[in-house]
Amino acid sequence: MEPRPSPPLFTPALRVLTGLLGAGSFGAGTLAVFTTENGTGAGVLLAFGGVLLVLALLGSRVESFELGGASLRLRAAAAERFALAEESERRGDSDTAGRLRGEAQALLDAAGPIAADYRAVRGSMRPGRDRTRAMEEVVSRARRLSAEQPFEAGEVLRWLREGNDEERVTALAMMQARRELRDFEAALVVIRDPRSPFEQYHAMQLAALMTEDLDAAQRRRLAEAVNSQRGFRFRLDSDRWRLSEEILRRLEGHPGAL
Repeated sequence: MEPRPSPPLFTPALRVLTGLLGAGSFGAGTLAVFTTENGTGAGVLLAFGGVLLVLALLGSRVESFELGGASLRLRAAAAERFALAEESERRGDSDTAGRLRGEAQALLDAAGPIAADYRAVRGSMRPGRDRTRAMEEVVSRARRLSAEQPFEAGEVLRWLREGNDEERVTALAMMQARRELRDFEAALVVIRDPRSPFEQYHAMQLAALMTEDLDAAQRRRLAEAVNSQRGFRFRLDSDRWRLSEEILRRLEGHPGAL
């Protein structure tokens, strides 16, 4: 007997209610922009209302929405930074306002083409060298974005720990490009328990860049993590094996690493 289909996530009534709440929140945020001094509150209302309107319009298709939570979260964070920038401008702090606008634009860039292209490549191409090469091009763009625009280390770390596949790989690429964004513990978790071979490879690339900055205990833990994956998740003839050799070679130069 065929399984009964699960009920839709968004019923018509729930879509109407979500749309009304979204329209109300968006309208209140728009009004607040012109009538209050609370730029942060206005930005949050606009972002929240926009998210609810998207959910209402997509309805049951929300589960297949290409960028899903990644895009919505990044765009909400961008809206908040734009609001903070306006508030800083009103206080006469042009430097902070410029920095916040740069962060907001960078978040929008990350929410758009980079995440979309990564998902599109993974979903449309068969596994193999061509797909890996195409995904590497997307990761290179994320590195360039990180090098050119400021990002909060805590936000990037949250993408890696809590995000979906697009956010996690984007976070790894950004950490590779900027030392101040790196987090050893998070990288170690991805090496030990990756969602995909591609993700593990980039976590190992990040670890290779971090070897000079690790203390003796961290170097030992990294060596143990890499050795535990050899022959388990990747074989002797793989790119990850060759990268693991490079990491272990770097660690051998430090006393107590292995």
